[in-house]
Amino acid sequence: MSLLWRIIVILFGLWIATMAAGLVWSIGLLGSEWTAANADPAGRVIFWGAAFLASGITATLLFLPMLISVVLAEAFSLRSLLIYAVGGAALTLFGFYGTGFGNSYEESIDRAPAPISHQAEVAAAAGAAFGLAYWLIAGRNAGKWRASA
Repeated sequence: MSLLWRIIVILFGLWIATMAAGLVWSIGLLGSEWTAANADPAGRVIFWGAAFLASGITATLLFLPMLISVVLAEAFSLRSLLIYAVGGAALTLFGFYGTGFGNSYEESIDRAPAPISHQAEVAAAAGAAFGLAYWLIAGRNAGKWRASA
């Protein structure tokens, strides 16, 4: 019974973590438009729609790496907050660059391109938020279900 309960907690933790990552994506990419969104009800709908879409994209792109990470964390009883935050950021950056979103070919003669784009920074922040949210719900008790069995 404890393994079944643990699987439910893990799935709930992954769902909440993808919602947290989606909110960070939306705030990071659309945060400068927040004042305009407050003035117009359609702007709010667009903002929350973007958050929902970003959550779905995060879950879709990172499904297999998340699954492997969760299995490893449970197997080795990894409970460190830092491991989950850095791991979430690394997985999100891996997915971000792996899908080609990180390849910016913008050229400018006025200024040199930034070494790390704003979108990559937001991806890392969304991954860290994912890891922290997952740790709060399921990660801090990783592997404890084996002790009670």
